[in-house]
Amino acid sequence: MTAPEKQDRPRGGNWSRRGVLSGLLGAPVLLVAACSGGGGKSGAASASGSAPAGGGAVTESPSTSPKASVAQITVKPADGATAAPFTEPVTVTVLDGTLTSVTVTDGAGRAIAGQLAADGASWTSTAKLSSGSTYTVAAAAVDKDQRPADANASFSTASPANTFVGYFTPEDGSTVGVGMPVSINFNKSITDRKAVQQAITVVADPPVEIVGHWFDSTRLDFRPQEYWAKGTKVTLKLRLKDVAGARGVYGTQSKDVTFTVGRSQVSTADLKADTLTVRTDGQVTATYPVIGGAPEHRTWGGKLVISEKYQQTRMNSSTVGLGSEYDIPDVPHAQRLTTSGTFIHGNYWSPASQFGNDNTSHGCIALQDVQGGNDPSTDAAAFYASSMIGDVVEVVNSGDRTVNPGNGLNGWNMAWADWVAGSAV
Repeated sequence: MTAPEKQDRPRGGNWSRRGVLSGLLGAPVLLVAACSGGGGKSGAASASGSAPAGGGAVTESPSTSPKASVAQITVKPADGATAAPFTEPVTVTVLDGTLTSVTVTDGAGRAIAGQLAADGASWTSTAKLSSGSTYTVAAAAVDKDQRPADANASFSTASPANTFVGYFTPEDGSTVGVGMPVSINFNKSITDRKAVQQAITVVADPPVEIVGHWFDSTRLDFRPQEYWAKGTKVTLKLRLKDVAGARGVYGTQSKDVTFTVGRSQVSTADLKADTLTVRTDGQVTATYPVIGGAPEHRTWGGKLVISEKYQQTRMNSSTVGLGSEYDIPDVPHAQRLTTSGTFIHGNYWSPASQFGNDNTSHGCIALQDVQGGNDPSTDAAAFYASSMIGDVVEVVNSGDRTVNPGNGLNGWNMAWADWVAGSAV
């Protein structure tokens, strides 16, 4: 299991780029613009500086240098900061003046949106900053006499010390069955479920309502009310970077995952008749005799989704709390239905007479097979070849209760109203 957009132009004030000094990145944050000029002399003086003939005095004209602007611009975070908090906004303030332009850009040159105060004395970014990123600021202002002042700054935001990720299924680019939910398991406990769920969206084409449901603090699944329609394209949008899932714990992911729903295959395992009836796109395509769970180990009832497929795998009873009852190293054509260990799989060790007649398994559903699983003509091989992750096996007449919706990818066993009630948004 395994992208900021162009921001709106800041509002308010005269938002030209006039007065922004190029090449001053890294200059002090507090800058006051000033102009200098040289004074001229009246009268004629000798090269030696002596008075002209007639004894007249040499006089200086008044200085023609303009006064420097009194507007003082301050940027926060300060220029040169290397671990600025990414959870706080950029602020630009001016003392004894009015801001005329503020531009904040990230390392890719994208502008960060912000808002100018009504009095023109401050500007505050309204878009979130990103952790571990570099930003530049260019600001301009005028004082009451319209004399300009400029400031430039550059800073970097800190990277969070504690992070979380979500391991998702299905995989990007995969094709799945109609029962496949989007399931996300987090590696840290999530306390702010609303913030995390708001940062995740699942959309479908053609459109259908999709709702998230929290099974616990580390698992969030998404599904529509009914099975997906075949051919549906589903996109999972993870925007978890810098989202606080818990106090001081931030997400790291920002990516899209797309998968396609293939043909519809829903099979019915009737454990009273001991048959498995396969329906592909609504038509019966196969019926197989099976073995279900024995009275002391009945098979879960309900809608069970295939979550994993193994050409061959080991099954050991000690891993499911049944002690040393069995240890089969080479179970062929095994397809997982629950996290707790329910499979639909091939069986080469039971006599042929039991298939379609007896329920003797430890809770799994078994189809006839051969050791090694290398005979494609067996029932187990044929069903395995026709199946994909996300297909549904609906178990009826098992004599046991309905599977827990959180035991595997089996949320379809929860009423829609209860599913929606588990959403945090």
